Amino acid sequence: MRAMPILLKAGALLVSLYLGHCWAQDKGTLAPQPLPPLSSPVDASTPAKALFGRAIDAAALEPEPIGFYSRGCLAGAQALASDGPQWQAMRPSRNRNWGHPELIRFLERFAPAAAQASGWPGILVGDMAQPRGGPMLTGHASHQLGLDADIWLRPMPPQRLSRAEREEESSLTVVRADRLDTDPATWTPGHQAVLRSAAMDPQVQRIFVNAAIKRTLCRSAKGESWLRKIRPEHGHDYHFHVRLLCPPGADKCSPQDPTPEGDGCDATLEWWFTDEALLPKPPAAPPPPLTLAKLPPQCRRVLEAPGLGARQ
Repeated sequence: MRAMPILLKAGALLVSLYLGHCWAQDKGTLAPQPLPPLSSPVDASTPAKALFGRAIDAAALEPEPIGFYSRGCLAGAQALASDGPQWQAMRPSRNRNWGHPELIRFLERFAPAAAQASGWPGILVGDMAQPRGGPMLTGHASHQLGLDADIWLRPMPPQRLSRAEREEESSLTVVRADRLDTDPATWTPGHQAVLRSAAMDPQVQRIFVNAAIKRTLCRSAKGESWLRKIRPEHGHDYHFHVRLLCPPGADKCSPQDPTPEGDGCDATLEWWFTDEALLPKPPAAPPPPLTLAKLPPQCRRVLEAPGLGARQ
């Protein structure tokens, strides 16, 4: 029995690596270095992440999310300011603080709402999207349209963090080591208030959390309508992932299926605590990387467009 927490942790690690979630938060750097140029950028076999991961500025096009959340790109992205009245952006060296203007507007209204609801000074914002969206070199399988954002499960401190602190400090896991419930040493009513505040926003489509967080919320808020948007997912024990709906008029954005009816506090949630979920078999082989040909054709134009700096 003493070995079970170790096995559970190992199983969760395999799932996290397979799905692109970092088990331990990667730290940033104070001296980011540009990636070396590609030897054959026009080669059809070049992974799309190698192309989009080298974009350092947004495409000077009208804002438009193109494709699906895990297979697309973003034109006309906007950068979130490093500091706001109730937010601070983390890991600036990643250059993943870009989003569709609807995501920027959401974060600007969500941060003060979350602070008021929870009593936190504010929120810490993690990864959003790359300057032109698309697949990332490391980490996420989604975050490609500029409609996804990670919010740390750690209150913003009252003081402004230094650049070094933003690159080095980590969030807090709120899940027990056995992955079966939240940790009373780190989970607080403020976490629920922040999640509820996000879920109540009409532009939010889904919020991904660790299943243990969903289980805790089902005990304290069962039957409340906002729980429908809180979806269990592997990882997500130190941050939650907010996903927005496709903006009105964005006809090239492929929407995700609506969330199922009900609050999600049923047998489907309990599957996440079975051996099948907690101790998964490793995949036979990793999926092949996406190439540009597998993304919507408009993504080539996004990659080739001049940057915002070119028109200033």
